[in-house]
Amino acid sequence: MGKHNVRPDIDAAAEKIAPAIGSRREIEQLPSVLWEGETVDMLASGTYGGGGGLVALTNLRLVFFKHGIMSQKLEDFPLGNISSVQWSAGLLMGTLSVFASGNRADIKQVPKPHGEALSGRLRMLIATAQAPTAPAAPAAPALAAAPTGVQDVASRLATLDQLRAAGAITDAEYQERRAAILASI
Repeated sequence: MGKHNVRPDIDAAAEKIAPAIGSRREIEQLPSVLWEGETVDMLASGTYGGGGGLVALTNLRLVFFKHGIMSQKLEDFPLGNISSVQWSAGLLMGTLSVFASGNRADIKQVPKPHGEALSGRLRMLIATAQAPTAPAAPAAPALAAAPTGVQDVASRLATLDQLRAAGAITDAEYQERRAAILASI
């Protein structure tokens, strides 16, 4: 697409997609819809809700962004809320179906190579987020034997982790609240 000089992560993602009519404005305005600390991993063009725009996969969410002269559209799907992804394609274009919080969103007219890469990366992120990191059984007895105050702190930290994973709070809010919880011990 050429150099946009927006931000290094956005420029790197934009370099990988083919020129798409109307996406330059969205790429240039993308930083205005990103959260603090959010970085762009992949970009693609597509249509959603009747309008063409930009699909951005970030470290926190999947975003559809349309920045028109007369109107704007922003729809986002926090990665923690996405339960599955489907990709179906024809010869040149395809549809990326995102299932999140019991709803289905179809982003159509996504160029085939970008949609395949985007759906593969989303699947990997979903699988990584849902994969258990440690066996749950050994942790339960230690927590059950802990004093009530420690259980409360552990519960509050677990809730905080869930809020961050769901995209309900920013990383800065997470760090601030985590520090406050730990300071209360």
